[in-house]
Amino acid sequence: MAKSQQVSAQGSGMRAPSRYPRRSQAQWEAVRLQAAAMFHQGKRQCEVMRALGVSRSAVSAWHQQWQEGGAGALRSKGPRGPRPKLSPQQLSQLEAELLKGPQAHGYATQLWTLERIARLIRKLFGVNYHISHVFRLLRRLGWSCQKPVSRAKERDQAAIERWVKQDWPRIKRGHSERAP
Repeated sequence: MAKSQQVSAQGSGMRAPSRYPRRSQAQWEAVRLQAAAMFHQGKRQCEVMRALGVSRSAVSAWHQQWQEGGAGALRSKGPRGPRPKLSPQQLSQLEAELLKGPQAHGYATQLWTLERIARLIRKLFGVNYHISHVFRLLRRLGWSCQKPVSRAKERDQAAIERWVKQDWPRIKRGHSERAP
């Protein structure tokens, strides 16, 4: 993942694009409360759906909740799912450690892999993450996949330059032996 670093990852786990805009939790609550106000005004579900740009099933569920508990039933109940294992401060600390590079953490190469990052998280915070979740965590931090340039360890740059200057012109069609 790159913020000047590299991480190899398999698969992206990307979702299919939606025709509905992405909204934050607060934005969704505002939309649901708008729907409640429209239900209170006597608007039909199809009108609410078109006006707010949401799905028919969402409006139907909101209407039922509104009928049972009023506008209060459409208020946010807080974040869903389990609490994050790492706090925002720990994520900042992780990013600072990643920016130091893998060699600062005892690895021979300058390549962050998901496995290495998972080990680093375990070492720093005592938290186990599956590598697929490490990938999502890094994307949330704004890091992206980078593919390292592969070069042979035995590569001799001087020999390559000599070949390009001397042998290649001789081999290339249309060039004479006296080519510069």
